[in-house]
Amino acid sequence: MTHLRLSTLILICLLSQSALATEGFSFDDKPGDHLDILLDGKIVARYMDGHDISTPARRTETFKPYLHIFDAEGKAPITQGADGKLFPHHRGIFMGWDKINANGKAYDRWHMKGGDMVHQKFIDRKATADSATVTSLIHWDGEAADKPIIIEERTFIFHRAPAPARLIVDFITKLKSTDGDILLDGTVEHAGVHFRPHGDIDAKQTSYFFPKENADAHKDLDLPWIASDFSVHGKNYSVAELNAPTNPKDTKISAYRDYGRFGFFPKTAIKAGEPLMLKYRFVIGEGPMLPVALIQKEWDEFAGVTTPTALPPTTLKPADVTGTPKPKAPAKKL
Repeated sequence: MTHLRLSTLILICLLSQSALATEGFSFDDKPGDHLDILLDGKIVARYMDGHDISTPARRTETFKPYLHIFDAEGKAPITQGADGKLFPHHRGIFMGWDKINANGKAYDRWHMKGGDMVHQKFIDRKATADSATVTSLIHWDGEAADKPIIIEERTFIFHRAPAPARLIVDFITKLKSTDGDILLDGTVEHAGVHFRPHGDIDAKQTSYFFPKENADAHKDLDLPWIASDFSVHGKNYSVAELNAPTNPKDTKISAYRDYGRFGFFPKTAIKAGEPLMLKYRFVIGEGPMLPVALIQKEWDEFAGVTTPTALPPTTLKPADVTGTPKPKAPAKKL
């Protein structure tokens, strides 16, 4: 009996240790391809860090690092990857500018024409019960792969989120120039920090939410946050992107495409010897649009506001229809 009781106690301890091992945040690294971020044993995000230029196809698949967000079951991404059929350069949570000017030379680090963003190594990686932090050192190619024009430290901080949200992801980047002053410019559709849902999206269900009455996403500047709800794989999701008050002013937004890509576009510069810091927060939920009170509370915390901000008037708009053909002009009589 004593032997049986001892065996039972050992088994209980082993099971308890196994349960504890799956609680909180943890990592599962596949070096040269991706790093999984797990919460309570389920994948919540996947940082794609591989870079392979052995063939043109592999180079296209791996020419920029980005972050996938996974469904609540931890089974599949709800964000687009390299296999996306519509604008495959849009990938998960990602960053870029299509018009970069460095020392009189132009670069496109959105579509990745003529150069890549290459993950070099992780310079910070830690996980606890309540949060996880990952910092990736990234080189932005110039004319030659061994001479980057920008050296980036991209940090993701993952937190548990209050219901009905389920995950918070902070995107914090430090960009340093290696080639004098650099202008980060482009078009609102092709620059900044964006979120791109999976290609299996029901475009008719996409809508956008703004903290302003009669908001106009084509004109408004410096909004504290924007949000979208959309349907992927037959399930509804809601994502808000928060804009830190320390980010550059006159920031534009792109939040109207029915395929769900949206984000902030700051036209700004990296000064020689002065790193540029950008900070955004993503609040991820499942189901209908996240409540304005939850988004505003998260923005207050993110922005360091100690007195709660009054809830703003809001605008909810359906997405524009992408690719609608323009009416043809009537033929002229000769």
